[in-house]
Amino acid sequence: MSEEDNLTRQPPLSPSGVAGRLAAIGGVVLASVLVFAYVGGWLGPDRLTPTRMVAALSDRGGNPLGHRRNHSKGMCFTGVFKANGAASQYSVAPMLAAGTYPVVGRFAIAVGNPDASDIMGRVKSMALRIVAPNGQEWRSGMNNSPVFVVSNPRDFYELTLAQDIDPAFGKPDPGAMKRFAATHPDSAPFIEWAKTAPWTTSWADEAYNSLNAFRFIDAGGASHLVRWSMEPTVSPTPVPHAALALMGTDFLEHDLVSRLSDGPLTWHLVVTLAEPGDPSNDATKAWPSDRKRVDVGTLIVQKAEAEADGPCRDFNYDPTILPTGIAVSDDPLLPARSAAYAKSFDLRTAEAADYPYSPRPTGGRP
Repeated sequence: MSEEDNLTRQPPLSPSGVAGRLAAIGGVVLASVLVFAYVGGWLGPDRLTPTRMVAALSDRGGNPLGHRRNHSKGMCFTGVFKANGAASQYSVAPMLAAGTYPVVGRFAIAVGNPDASDIMGRVKSMALRIVAPNGQEWRSGMNNSPVFVVSNPRDFYELTLAQDIDPAFGKPDPGAMKRFAATHPDSAPFIEWAKTAPWTTSWADEAYNSLNAFRFIDAGGASHLVRWSMEPTVSPTPVPHAALALMGTDFLEHDLVSRLSDGPLTWHLVVTLAEPGDPSNDATKAWPSDRKRVDVGTLIVQKAEAEADGPCRDFNYDPTILPTGIAVSDDPLLPARSAAYAKSFDLRTAEAADYPYSPRPTGGRP
């Protein structure tokens, strides 16, 4: 399904009208989440539940107890987001108005083993929690791939099962991944990226992409379909994959600490606006490169800390925790991500008493 009308113009509304419009949009979004969760198999008769999804993620090897079940190995960071105000014509989100807002974030690699070597980190990630003065939050989880590997929860579950460790060999069955690729042609763009994109030894020189589509809601109540990216100011330094094996297991952490000792690291937050026909519900498909792109501010990473006692440890980077002015799209991965993140958070919190590195329970929404 494609988006037929990505920008709906309405006459200017009064403040009370804007509030009513946003409330109505919120109701529609909630209904869409439920519908697309069902379509994606999350709530359907096959019962692809968050428990089953997280259990599959937990079975990929290593010891994830007390840790996130995906993107298990990571590092916390703190800093600020300096919005330049350029996004205000598209969204009333308070942290997109010109100003400076605190950030607690996390860099990670997409593995299920918190003790994995960084050479396993084909997919690197950046997660953010940006807080406005009124307490509203924008949480986002982004990957360095240009597209996602699948478009729906059921396919992601099948992909996760294909990554299970074969007890006979102590590693995943390569045949299982080949069979998955052969039966899921929509994964081809991601697989091609994974095969051909350069490797680097840093989190600092990567661009991180939302992959899922979201909606910016402006002061007039109009909806703008968007994706966003954090684009680095550090030029990438490609290295042969084989060379990474000589750099130790934690070279990403060492590189980050070393770079920050010389000063902050920065990324530009660039928002891409869709045009009619661009898919809103398929993260395997990139939008055309000629779409309008707007630089809306700068992320400044000032300090990094180990996750064991770091400020990001107790946060769930659920991408559906959004401020007024940003809403989910009809992408079925979004409600599935939210549900799985919550289940993973509950598990690692419950394991806190038995494992030295696990999150402390926090009040309010995780």
